[in-house]
Amino acid sequence: MVSAQKSISITGQLLDASTNEPMPFANVAVNQFPDNSLVTGGITEEDGKFFIENIPVGTYTIYFTYIGFASTSQKITTSGLNTVFDLGRIELSPDAEMLNEIEVTGKQATTNSELNKKSFNLSDNIAQSGGSVLDAMKTMPGVTFDQDGKVILRGSDKVVILIDGKQSSLTGFGNQKGLGNIPAANIEKIEIINNPSAKYDANGFAGIVNIIYKKEKKTGFNGDAGLSFGLGALGKKKEDTRTDLGSYSLNPKLIPSLNFNYKANKLNYFLLSEFILQEALPNNEFTTRHYDDGKNTLSQVPENRRQFRAIINGGIDWELNNNDAITVSGMYDREKHIDTSQVAFINLNTNSRERYYNWQEEEVTSYINVAVNYKHKFSKIGHTLSANAQYTRGLEDESYFLNDSSAIRVGRDATNILAIEHTTSLSADYSRALKHGKIELGSKVRIRRLPVEYTITPGNNSIIYPDMGTYSDWGENLYALYTNYLLEKEKFDIEAGLRAEHTDVFYDIDPANNYYQNNDAYNYFELFPSLRFTYKLNDYNRLSMFYNRRVDRPGEPELRIFPKYDDPELLKVGNPYLRPQFTDAVEVAHKYSWGTGSLFSALYHRMIKDQYMRIFSIDDSNPDYDIVNKIYQNTGNATNTGIELLMSQDITRNWKLSASINWYVNSIDNYTGTLLFPYVRPFYIEKSSDNAGDFKINNEFTLPKNWALQLTGLYYSDKNIPQGKQLSRSSIDAGIKKIVWDGHGEFTLSASDIFNTFGLRQEVVSDGFTAMYENYFETQIIRAGFKYKF
Repeated sequence: MVSAQKSISITGQLLDASTNEPMPFANVAVNQFPDNSLVTGGITEEDGKFFIENIPVGTYTIYFTYIGFASTSQKITTSGLNTVFDLGRIELSPDAEMLNEIEVTGKQATTNSELNKKSFNLSDNIAQSGGSVLDAMKTMPGVTFDQDGKVILRGSDKVVILIDGKQSSLTGFGNQKGLGNIPAANIEKIEIINNPSAKYDANGFAGIVNIIYKKEKKTGFNGDAGLSFGLGALGKKKEDTRTDLGSYSLNPKLIPSLNFNYKANKLNYFLLSEFILQEALPNNEFTTRHYDDGKNTLSQVPENRRQFRAIINGGIDWELNNNDAITVSGMYDREKHIDTSQVAFINLNTNSRERYYNWQEEEVTSYINVAVNYKHKFSKIGHTLSANAQYTRGLEDESYFLNDSSAIRVGRDATNILAIEHTTSLSADYSRALKHGKIELGSKVRIRRLPVEYTITPGNNSIIYPDMGTYSDWGENLYALYTNYLLEKEKFDIEAGLRAEHTDVFYDIDPANNYYQNNDAYNYFELFPSLRFTYKLNDYNRLSMFYNRRVDRPGEPELRIFPKYDDPELLKVGNPYLRPQFTDAVEVAHKYSWGTGSLFSALYHRMIKDQYMRIFSIDDSNPDYDIVNKIYQNTGNATNTGIELLMSQDITRNWKLSASINWYVNSIDNYTGTLLFPYVRPFYIEKSSDNAGDFKINNEFTLPKNWALQLTGLYYSDKNIPQGKQLSRSSIDAGIKKIVWDGHGEFTLSASDIFNTFGLRQEVVSDGFTAMYENYFETQIIRAGFKYKF
């Protein structure tokens, strides 16, 4: 599943040492070191320049010869870390004076890809075929998921999701929304970058996940059409509470896709389309609460969903000339779902239903993304300048219809949130290949605005908090500069970078809001260094050391002052006074390779300042119901220390085995703070430190007659969380694939979470209550799919 071997290119210019004139039609030969066998070669142009490409990584001796001149040679050791080497001016002398040997060095490509980043080809992912990007990621090393469906990378949810190397409307900017609804069918590969260089934005201390879409390069018209059908929630892990609706089961899913590409002359047209029509159960949360006053309750919130989503991505690549190219692309993403839930509150002391609450949510989200990318290649190979302009308009229109029935009240409420986001981004990147590496420079400006309108239609004895106001307005301006330098030598390479970012943030609240009296605005300037040192122990061993400083900025969803009412006794709400958290990270990584396999190991340590997370706290201001608030708060300092191992081995020609272990310690300092919503009260977090980890194993079998089989298993251990513990869970997935019609057709059949053991369970201990949260959302799914390539 790790990325394939890279190739490199070599360029330079041959000159007469005595006259400094170019030497046309001189011979350049690339010979394998140390056996001196010829690999490839070429001749210089009229200006003495040469360019030789598609050279596999390795060690070579390059010979330069011309009749009447003394030959010279240069030894190079390449790796794929820097794909273009500019050897500069090379002089041949008529007096047979031999030039000094020049060495250009680096790491082996596959080793580098696993030390610096791990890449996973989704064409090999059969067990999760037909599912989403989130499904495809669950077997990847160090990746888990939290109760809200966020990606957890090495124990943290502070992960940045990129699409083709850039932030996109598909996943939002600085968050992970949408991953569970992106079909994996059109994704070529997923990269995990734990220690990004200064070229990347500074946010996301846990790392970066880069999702790369497929893109055909064949001339003419080609593409593919696919169809996947599935059934989810095949069995119930826990019996539904006493309501008429319960939770959806045997949920049908239909995912058609149609993609095409047309390339002719200097134009390339592409269009990718994906659609989801389904019933789903994205959440099915059982909550058992035990209050200090003796009350014990059980409730269930099944999020029964009917959903339609369409993602259309298209554009034009235009090669203006040999040196200039421009890409104009656009993306339209629209999703509509209707969620229905009936929530019974069971008094466990009397085993009677004392409150009945039902709601319906109708939500439409859409994103329009337009981007223009320009790239210029200078006369020297590996010398480029690119510029990108991008605009995104996002829409969130969410209506809640709330109906409550109990001995205390019978009432109806309704809320509507209308949020329209505008994001404009401008960036420029410069890169120049050097004899011993490369240098990168760049800049970026990003302007975001997200105003929210909040409309309340309260009923009798409304459960909705009063005096919330009717609007908020959030904005963020980001200005960045970076430089990154790579030096490669035979025994080592160094990559050092520095990113400077200035950020302006404001959050304006309706003066009618009675909970947060002041608008909030602040700005800060920070430097974010990054450093990597890699030492080549021998041809089979590489050792790397990393240092990074990064930031995680709360976005508007974490700041939003308007509560979410899935469960009126368990409300999720943001905090407009939230501040960024900063992280310093160090890591030592080692890769040992042998003929049929490899072993990757990493030891990492992260120091987090002003971390933020959700805090559980009772709001007992209502005499009728104790409401538990889940509020975002800064909670002081924490550390994350762990070890990651990734092994791959070809057991036989037809059986490939890979396994990974990620074991870490989350240490959370004790902290005392103050909650402002819905009234001022203190909260306290006890100091905790606990071991946690995940284990994953993947088997790929190549069978006769173009059949392939995959079997995967994973286990997540218990782990500590603020105010409690998340319990262990596991999953076994399987898939089979058949290639037909000379490779044009592909049938797949997959089953995820076969034994239905992947649900989330959390134990929480807080002031005044303890709770068990069990989320048996839809994890058990069977899918069948077919794709035809034309």
